[in-house]
Amino acid sequence: MDVALALGINASGLSEANKSWRNTMKKFLLGTLGLVAMAAPAVAADLPARTYKAPPMVAPLIYDWTGFYIGANGGYGWSNRCIDITAVNGIGNAAFAEGCRSAGGGVFGGQIGYRWQAGQWVFGLEAQGDWANLRNSRDSLRFPGETWKSNINGLGLFTGQIGYAWNASLLYFKGGAAVANARNDLFTTVGGVGIASAERTGWGGTVGVGWEYGFSPNWTAGIEYDYLFRTNNSNTFLTPTLTPVTAVSVNTRSDVNMITARINYRFGGPAVPHY
Repeated sequence: MDVALALGINASGLSEANKSWRNTMKKFLLGTLGLVAMAAPAVAADLPARTYKAPPMVAPLIYDWTGFYIGANGGYGWSNRCIDITAVNGIGNAAFAEGCRSAGGGVFGGQIGYRWQAGQWVFGLEAQGDWANLRNSRDSLRFPGETWKSNINGLGLFTGQIGYAWNASLLYFKGGAAVANARNDLFTTVGGVGIASAERTGWGGTVGVGWEYGFSPNWTAGIEYDYLFRTNNSNTFLTPTLTPVTAVSVNTRSDVNMITARINYRFGGPAVPHY
């Protein structure tokens, strides 16, 4: 006897039972998937948001003008020189104004100094020396047939500075004392025979303005204008060949203008972070 018949279950009954079981499992699985899909957004909303760490901030570099420096300069200068005869030994007429004349020439030299920076303000002290070739000549009005020749051959400036810096760019003003070495000669106009000469050094004052730029951590370049005023000299010329005059006393006045290009090397550290 068939087992199914023995148990009282026919073949069609078993088939119906299997189908019912499979349908139940499908419904269970579909329901489970639906619940998972509904719960996923809520779970995701409860998760903490992902944080992004910003890269570290780099402090900008600012040019540091503090330190000792040494450099060279060169350019052009011109001088307005006046000659006044104050005494003539051997004749009665003494004082006589020979007049003024401007002439120019080259200048070249060096400078050394120290600067210190406080915020954007820069303060400094500087000494500058220049060889110069500022020559001029004029016919003598007091001694017709003779010629005065003058030459400023050396300049010195001892100044204080105050400036304002925009990072590697510096605008500054300067002022202080100035010294000039000058030679004065009296020649015959025809033949150029020397009659008398004198060389003296005189002091005066100076003011100036300049702009400088740091094109590397320790090197700077710039341009500067200086005005030197009232560099006065008093000279006495012995004139044994200028008969009957035996000596001439002369007062000279000079105002000097200079425009120079400059380059400096600064001893010290490079640009520093500015917070």
